[in-house]
Order: sequence, then C-alpha cells, then structure tokens
Amino acid sequence: MQTNPSRHLDRTLLACGAASTPVFYALAALQLALRPGYDIRTQPISFLALGELGWIQVANFLLTGALALAGALGLRRALRGQRGGTAGSILAGLYGLGMIGAGLFGPDPLPAPGQAPQMSATGAVHMVAFLISFLSLVAACFVFARRFSAVGKRGWAFYSIVTALLAPGLVAASMANPSWAGVIVGGAGLALFGWFSLVAFEIRGETPASLAFPAQAPAAA
Repeated sequence: MQTNPSRHLDRTLLACGAASTPVFYALAALQLALRPGYDIRTQPISFLALGELGWIQVANFLLTGALALAGALGLRRALRGQRGGTAGSILAGLYGLGMIGAGLFGPDPLPAPGQAPQMSATGAVHMVAFLISFLSLVAACFVFARRFSAVGKRGWAFYSIVTALLAPGLVAASMANPSWAGVIVGGAGLALFGWFSLVAFEIRGETPASLAFPAQAPAAA
C-alpha cells in the first residue's frame, strides 16, 4: 500500500481549512491579554487591528484567509464532480479572500464622544471585505446543506441550515444590544467560521489518506 500524493495533498489542504477558525480565535484571545484597553463587549475583533500592536490582528486576518483559501482548494479537489464541489469551494474561497482583504484594509476607529462617525475609503473596503466573507459562508451553508442531504448526512445538513440562520440572526441582535455588540458579533463569526472548519474536517474524513496504486502489468520478457 503506497500513499497517494494527490490524496495526501487534499487532506493537507483540508486540514488548513479546519485550522483556520481555531487559529483566528486563538490569536484574538491572545490579544485580549495584550490589549487591556480593548473592550470586546462593545468593539468588534476587527478593532484589534488598530494601534501599536494592530499588526498582530492584521497578520491574523491574512493567515486565516490563507488557511481558508487552502481549505477551499482542498474542497474543490476532494469534491470534484460531486454536488456542491464547485459552488461550495468558490464560496469558501471568497471567504478566504474577504478575510485577506479585511487584513489589508483596516477598520476606522470609533469616533470621539460627540463626534459624528466618518468612514474612510480604507474603512469602507474593510467592511465590504468582511461582509463578503460573512455572506459567502452563509451561502455556502445552504450549498453544503444540499450536498450533505444528498449523501445521507442529515445531521450535517441540519447543522448547516441552523448555522446559516443563526449567524445573521446574531448580527441583527447585536444592533439591538450595542453594549454587547462586540461579543455577539464575535459569537456570530465563531458559529459561521467554525462551521467552515468543521465541514473541512468532515470532508477530510471522507478522503482516504492512502490508496493502492493500480497494479502494473509485468514487463514483457
């Protein structure tokens, strides 16, 4: 039995996708200890990209985006010719690109008390990039719900639908509760990004690590 290099690459790429969410939130949690002035109750995680140590969160966005892109490529390779293999991987790729865009273009800081909020071009691109990431994964939830239903994985299909409804619902709830908006939006991201990581891990489990190469006919004497 020999390891098939192509299958090994697929599993490696999918492992990158599975690691994307743990990496993002682990680095975000680390920054909470390094940034005592940051208040996660009212400020989104994106605001960690501001200030002297903002480079850590910028790197976090870029790394997470790169891992997500690798995971998207792994989905495309592992699900080639299957339902959801094309649309699902494209949407996952947009998620990765959006995270990279959110890192390259930082958010605008909160306005000073009594000052009207203003949005710069950079801040606008940041918001659009993150919105692309978020909405792409919401759409991917529905794509993979159909795929999981078609292959008999009803639990995964249900989980995908619940995630697609829960994440936007939490974002809407944050608007009604600004004093905890940062935590609620962070929870929405954890639910949605975590779904992508778990799906990548599940598809990785469907991809065997090794396959026997076809037996070669003996050479003619």
